[in-house]
This record gives sequence, structure tokens and C-alpha cells, in this order.
Amino acid sequence: MAEIGVARTCGDRQIRSARGAAARNVAIIQAGLARIVEDEILPRLALAHQADPPPQPSPPKPPTPERVASLARALMEGEPHGEWVRALLEEGVSLDALLLDLFAPAARHLGELWEEDAADFLDVAVALGRLQNLTRALCADLEGVDVTANGRRVLLMPCPGETHLFSLALVASFFREAGWDVVLTTGADEDPASLVRAEQFDLVGISLSCDILLPVMAVSVAKLRAASCNPDLRVIVGGPLFVRAPDSARLVGADAVAADAQSAVGIAEATLAR
Repeated sequence: MAEIGVARTCGDRQIRSARGAAARNVAIIQAGLARIVEDEILPRLALAHQADPPPQPSPPKPPTPERVASLARALMEGEPHGEWVRALLEEGVSLDALLLDLFAPAARHLGELWEEDAADFLDVAVALGRLQNLTRALCADLEGVDVTANGRRVLLMPCPGETHLFSLALVASFFREAGWDVVLTTGADEDPASLVRAEQFDLVGISLSCDILLPVMAVSVAKLRAASCNPDLRVIVGGPLFVRAPDSARLVGADAVAADAQSAVGIAEATLAR
């Protein structure tokens, strides 16, 4: 019986180790996808906003949750998902709406399917790769433009332990479009506290999707404030958790909450002015 118990314990450890490694792999894939969005979409969003939209009898509706789930399923199954995504653009859905309301939720949905054991890790990894390629294809049709810098710097990062990174890259796109100097880090390759200690930042933005990491975020905010070479460093938080429970920002010591990527810049600037 003792040998059986030992075997079960070893087996449990191997399972936990395998899931931990898979989680890190998913985070790496999502981080890579986030960087693609940041590097290739940031300079193009301004151009997309400047272009006059085609006349529409009524404003196009944002992609529905059913459409998000359909995209995630198509990405996993290898269906011709690019065709109906382009159809959305032809309907008048803007590039930023497509990214915020379809691509970002689809990336989150894929991660949730794996976390809930509703999808195999390999299927999720392949689907995220296809989403990355689709993002590249959409951006290939646009040209970059220069954005006037406003002299402000922001460090964007997930809460330590957070694996949902795609939406954070979209937040970065809106800050860059507004003229901010943006540093986007996953926290895995560089210590954020070291960054704010060595470089001047006006603002730190941190994302979080689940309440289990709320105590970790509180520690991270305090650590960043203590390490910052800027005594007036401001901190804003965002992500699904703070959409559900905005009062949680007070628990982690943040200055403000951004409900979505589009409102983050305005909230950040208002926080600095205050």
C-alpha cells in the first residue's frame, strides 16, 4: 500500500509538472502573439482612424460572443476563418474593434478552453499560431504613420502569474497611438521593479483576469512604488477582474481602473493631471 501511495504521489507531481510546463508554453505563445500585435498594429491604428469610414445605413454591430467562439473553433479546426474575418471588415467593422472585440476575446477563449480541459494544449497552440498569422495578414494591407511623441512613458505588464497577455498588447497600441513611449513586458524576461528603478516612467499599467492573484498584485504594486525612481509614479489597473469588481483597485493600491483598452489612455492622462 505504501508503494502505491508513493507511486500516486509521483504521478501527481508529474501531472502538475506537465501542466505547469504547458501553462508556461501557452503564456509564451500568447506573449509572442501580443508582441506581433504591438509591433505591427501600433503604428497602423492611427492611419485606420484617419481614414473616412464607408457610408453605412447603420453602425456595424460588434462581434457577438457566438462569433468569438466560432472564430476560436475555426482556428482550432483549420477552417477558412480568414474569409469571414475579412467580411467583417467589409461590413465596416474597424480594425481596432476587430482586435478588441474579436481577436482578444478569441485568444482569451482559447486559453480558457485549455484551462478547463475542454481543448488539448496542442490544438490551442496551433490555434494561437493561426491567429498570429491572421493578424499579420490583416496588417499587411495597411501602411504605418508617424505619431507625435508627448514625452510620457508607461510600463505595461501583467500581474505576476497572469497568462492572458493579448489584450495588454492592445492597450499598448492605444497608448502608442496617443504618443506615449510604451514598454511592454511579460515579467518573465525582466523584473519590472528593476525597470522602474533604472528608468523614468510616469505610469505603470497592470492587468489581471482572476481574483486568486489579487494578493500578488497588491504586493507587486507596493514593490513597484518603493523601487520607482519617480516618486510620483501612478498605477492603473485593468483586466476582466476589475471590470467585474472595480473596487478591487483600492485593495491593490492602484490610482485608477481602466475598463477597456480604449478608455485606458484618457484615464491615465486624467490620473496624471490629478
